[in-house]
Amino acid sequence: MPQLQRVLTDKSALNHSVLDTSPLAPAAAGEAILRLGRAALTTNNITYAAFGEAMQYWNFFPTGREGWGHMPVWGFADVVESTVDGVEPGERFYGYFPLASHLRMQPVRVSERGFYDGAAHRLSLVSAYNQYTRASHDAAYRAADENHQMLLRPLFITSFMLADFLHDNAFFGARRLVVSSASSKTAYGTAFCLEGMKEVELVALTSAGNRAFVEGLGCYQRTVSYDELSTLDASSPTLYVDFSGDEALRERVHQHFGGALVYDCFAGSAQNTEFLREKELPGPKPEFYFAPVQIRKRNADWGHAEVNRRFNEAQLAFIRRVADGPKAWMKVEEHQGLEAAQDLIAELCAGRIDPKLGHVVVLDGTAS
Repeated sequence: MPQLQRVLTDKSALNHSVLDTSPLAPAAAGEAILRLGRAALTTNNITYAAFGEAMQYWNFFPTGREGWGHMPVWGFADVVESTVDGVEPGERFYGYFPLASHLRMQPVRVSERGFYDGAAHRLSLVSAYNQYTRASHDAAYRAADENHQMLLRPLFITSFMLADFLHDNAFFGARRLVVSSASSKTAYGTAFCLEGMKEVELVALTSAGNRAFVEGLGCYQRTVSYDELSTLDASSPTLYVDFSGDEALRERVHQHFGGALVYDCFAGSAQNTEFLREKELPGPKPEFYFAPVQIRKRNADWGHAEVNRRFNEAQLAFIRRVADGPKAWMKVEEHQGLEAAQDLIAELCAGRIDPKLGHVVVLDGTAS
């Protein structure tokens, strides 16, 4: 009988995981079994785990073991068994998976584009995470781009929609946009989407150690280290986009810019996995940015097909910028097997990841 191998994460200590192996029963009526081929591991996955209870990320893939969760990942998987018409063995799908060798699913709403997992425990969860895209009918899919699609697409949808949200709101009257944790993929994805905008100056805030990397990206007009924040002109209308979650830094930003700070946008953080706390700060109240809200707005404004077209076009351009040429923004490192994934999770939790690297776990034996 085939074996199911799972990486289980200790919910109380995310850097601690164990490998669990059990028999894999055949697909029952209405089921399909997909085998994970490769998956991306980034700080975004640590965020999913950190907010696992509050945002119900643990609920997508229950483990059946108290205190242990399945860390969700984005990846590609192949159908190995199916009793569902339109979901055939050998087909490859992109989507949201547990860090495990296989996933048992109940495909519903099957179409040319793909399907949704209709498992009962997922019906009340965010539907976007339940959708699986057929690689053969994905306009943005390129076989050679699989690693970059996994690493960038989940982050780039946030970047793309955040840039659109800011532009849609005329940057709240700002003339300068200051981005913290500017070396993060979501941050520089947002900057990429805003390149060429005349309305605002894009300023990167980063650590001294990451400064050379950020300057080398070329998508920010100016780069300053955190200890140089006070050198920025405090009179220019400024919009703060926070990818760091650093409360002390947020307080410094508010104190420095005061009334010139027109908007404080908290775009999430893997370093600080707590929700925004109420604090007495000069200037505007920090606002949490949630990409699905802007997606719903643009679906209404433009239609779903046009949103997809624009996003796919931008994503392919971003992948080309990130991946191509001697000055590629990111180098992909492949790690073979779930044991390697455990080590990588521990490194991610400790923050010991080079911003120039993207990490992929390969399970199908076809590491390039």
